[in-house]
Amino acid sequence: MNFSGAYTALVTPFRDGKIDEERFREHIEWQITEGIHGLVPCGTTGESATLTHDEHKEAIRICVEQANKRVPVLAGAGSNNTKEAVHLATFAEEAGADGTLLISPYYNKPTQEGIYQHFKHIAEAISLPIVLYNVPGRTGSNVLPSTVARLHKDLPQIVGIKEATGDLIQVSDLIEQCGSSFTVISGDDFTVLPLLSVGGSGVISVISNLLPNKMASLCTAWNNGDIETARKLHFEMQPLNRAMFMESNPIPVKTALALQGKMDTDFRLPMVPLAEANLERLKSIMTEAGLL
Repeated sequence: MNFSGAYTALVTPFRDGKIDEERFREHIEWQITEGIHGLVPCGTTGESATLTHDEHKEAIRICVEQANKRVPVLAGAGSNNTKEAVHLATFAEEAGADGTLLISPYYNKPTQEGIYQHFKHIAEAISLPIVLYNVPGRTGSNVLPSTVARLHKDLPQIVGIKEATGDLIQVSDLIEQCGSSFTVISGDDFTVLPLLSVGGSGVISVISNLLPNKMASLCTAWNNGDIETARKLHFEMQPLNRAMFMESNPIPVKTALALQGKMDTDFRLPMVPLAEANLERLKSIMTEAGLL
């Protein structure tokens, strides 16, 4: 499967310390109605690092059920523990996900060979298409283009990567070394349009939790050759993109959804509510964007 276009890195609504299934299903349904191209449960934006294994599985199950094959579900199943990642990826496959998103091992800081062996071990345990996730700012290590090219060559089910380095030289090197059969997806809402311009395929987006139609329209406009519309949408979203990272993701985006009445502002420690001064800034930016 080719994971292209705009995919939403879904927030995970909580209520009373548990996943709020009703609000989660409503959010997924709204995303599909608004024209999003795909869904990603249990990523960074979904607070995956603080979900129990049972909750992680529950979030994937709910998303797969609610999507009901109307759009692809790329289920987050990564871990810095290879055995744990195999367990979660195996569940994603059993639950009916269309693919799995696997972050590179965080905290351990493995060598490039260790990163290669980690992903190779997971790929040999499942048959789902795999999209890698490279975000050095959170993991402490960078998955180099040469390592990605080696993985794609040796393990064809590794079909793409979510690139969140913000480094367009690295993106260009990836596309050059991996070839047109490999999907490079932006993991950074600021760089979707530049990434598309060098041959990227789309985005796994935070802001599309709020603006699914606009982000999907940007990708569609680019693919249709309507560069002017894509550029217009890019700049329209930039103020809100900046607001989504005024504090650590997903604090601002979940707060924004709560301000719209779509879910509670319920975070898992060590995530905490948005600072009061930033809350006022967020309200102002959302009002200007027509979201409040």
